[in-house]
Amino acid sequence: MRAAADLRDRGARRWGSLALGALLAATLLWWHKPISEAIWPDTRIQQLQSDAARALQAGELSRSDGRGARELYEAALALDPDRGDTSDGLLQVGEAALARANAQIDAGRLDDARASLQLARELAMPRAAIDEIAARLERTRDSAVDVERLVRRADGARAAGRLDGNDDAALPLYQKALALRPNDVGALEGREDALSDLLQRASQAGEAGDLLAAATMVERASELDPGHIDLPRVVSLLAGRVDQRLQKADADLRRERLERALEGYDMVAAIQPGNEAAARGRLRVANAHAALSQRHAADFRIREAQQELGAAAAIAPDAPAVIEANEHLAQTRLLQARLESGLPPAQRKKRVRELLEAAAAAEARGDLLSPPGDSAYDKLRTARAIAADDPDVIAMTRRLRPAARACFVTALRRNQLATAGGCLDAYAVLEGEENSVQASRRQLALRWIAVGDERVGAGDLQMARRALGMARSLDPSAEGLEAFSRRLERASLPPR
Repeated sequence: MRAAADLRDRGARRWGSLALGALLAATLLWWHKPISEAIWPDTRIQQLQSDAARALQAGELSRSDGRGARELYEAALALDPDRGDTSDGLLQVGEAALARANAQIDAGRLDDARASLQLARELAMPRAAIDEIAARLERTRDSAVDVERLVRRADGARAAGRLDGNDDAALPLYQKALALRPNDVGALEGREDALSDLLQRASQAGEAGDLLAAATMVERASELDPGHIDLPRVVSLLAGRVDQRLQKADADLRRERLERALEGYDMVAAIQPGNEAAARGRLRVANAHAALSQRHAADFRIREAQQELGAAAAIAPDAPAVIEANEHLAQTRLLQARLESGLPPAQRKKRVRELLEAAAAAEARGDLLSPPGDSAYDKLRTARAIAADDPDVIAMTRRLRPAARACFVTALRRNQLATAGGCLDAYAVLEGEENSVQASRRQLALRWIAVGDERVGAGDLQMARRALGMARSLDPSAEGLEAFSRRLERASLPPR
């Protein structure tokens, strides 16, 4: 009996020991972490700081589950309030909150910006920085109402087809909205759609032949959004239509439809100011008018010759063919005047009176030396050819002489050498070959030599030869003339 009892007591003690050991192990396991933290607090702080730094780098400034940078730094600070590196971490979180608030305002996310600003306040960031961003947030909130109103108006204008052209059209309204809020999604998307509509209209205008309107719309789209997806396609289409218009102008010129040809070349030049083919075409039209002027002058059809010369001069007044036609018409007028000088005295006197009255009328209009044929000078020159000794002719000659001199000086200052030459011719007729006229001829000759030198350097030998001829006709002994002639001769030699 006693043995059995002892056996039971030993079993009970053994099970009790096991139970006590298990309880002790469980207790130690339960308190292991707090104990480790109590024994090694730096390890826990470093872990919290490391987690906080990662959260800050990931942009997780604050989280409701306590895993944001702010919460982690605050937990580390609670373990050791005196650690400066933890306080620095919280300062970085506050600075990031301020920067984020600014970025969110830029993006139009005003509610998010308000939350970021509140976080910065709670982290005790500088009052001045917080107040500045808060004021900006309020201004942006006020402008947001204006932006939304502008976008609604712009959307309505776009729906009504009023894309551009006045302040109440879609594109100007979208631009106003974007000036207030550059990243507003509604304004950006609306503008993109409006530009797509505008470029579609440009395509239609190009197809219909209204190239100037198409070019204007393309230029507007490029100004507002150079990277618009539809722009390259429409630009390519317009370039093709411009080439076709250029070809049509060439065809009109070949058929001697000069007005139509000039209209085409002018249109191309307006769309593409640097288009060399259009510039050459305009010069060819001027040359064609000059040729017609010479043809009419040869038949003594003075009025028709004058009209063609005027058309040529309006396009290219300094073109060699135009200058030659002008000189030819002037000679024809003089020849006609000489023929009229053989008229009976009464008729001759009447003709001189008519010419002087026409000269006075041109002078009153300000047409002293142009347009060719209708200028005061041209009328006076014809009157001089008929009756150079007439007192009224002499009086008008004296009156026009200063204007001719002023015309030469002004044209020379502007480097308009062909115009200066015409003014000098008039001055020479009115003044006679005095020393002042000879000095002016020498001055103009030197300018032509300079132009010729520059043209040789540019490889434009045709213009250089013309400059040489003009200089020689003005002053055969001009300084540098022969040296320029030799340079031009060498440049004209074929390459070896």
